[in-house]
Amino acid sequence: MPNRSPLLFDSHVHLDRLAAPEQEAREAREKGVGGFLVPGIDPANWPELLSTVELIPEAVAALGIHPLKGHLWSPEYLERLESLLQHPKVIAIGEVGLDRQAELPLSQQEGLLRHQIRLAIRQHKPLLLHNRGTTGQLMTLLREGGAEQVGGIFHAFSGSLETAREAIRLGFLIGVGGAITWPEASRLCKMVAQLPSEALVLESDAPDMTPSPYRGTPNRPSYLPLVANRLATLRGCSVAEIAHSTRENLSRLFPQFASTSLWRSELPHD
Repeated sequence: MPNRSPLLFDSHVHLDRLAAPEQEAREAREKGVGGFLVPGIDPANWPELLSTVELIPEAVAALGIHPLKGHLWSPEYLERLESLLQHPKVIAIGEVGLDRQAELPLSQQEGLLRHQIRLAIRQHKPLLLHNRGTTGQLMTLLREGGAEQVGGIFHAFSGSLETAREAIRLGFLIGVGGAITWPEASRLCKMVAQLPSEALVLESDAPDMTPSPYRGTPNRPSYLPLVANRLATLRGCSVAEIAHSTRENLSRLFPQFASTSLWRSELPHD
């Protein structure tokens, strides 16, 4: 009888931005990563993203208009987004949010995000959230917009413990990535160690947010076990427990996929 290894799920990975996404997915599977959620950023790249996830059985997609691409948006893009959300592999809306470094003024970013929150509620799709320097505004907008009706994942969360707990109360999971392996991330590490296991998911954010010891090079989804190992150390548990709890959390967020092969908890190996 084969041995079994716990499977990790990468809840935020830009496979469509990698040079060889099928090969990257294959190598990640060999390292114990058994699923990939690929977020959209730019409406111009939505077709390529969908083509990528169609080629990779373990991959699903989110589509959205990222705040850094918000200056390109138009009503036609939102109509197109609503249509593409019917694709069987599109399970969320994202990556969406607010960003102080974006070209689009923050007030207009807020309007765009409100549109996408309303669409998420109408289509019963969770949100993948992006935030840079706008935590207070983002949390207010989520509360006012009724985002707790769909919840989602707070990607690359770096806020306070109090804000994390508020996000969790609104139905959002906290994305934990390569930053917890960085020496200067002691505050973040302390925060994720204190959150309930029911609130955490793993993410690589490849090709960005590369974990140590590969920092300074492009990130890869096959590096996700480094994040899982560090999180297990911080929380005083096993990697198997991290794999199990983070996948269970995603199963609650995406119940329509909980009974499919995409959510297998283990992968046989020789």
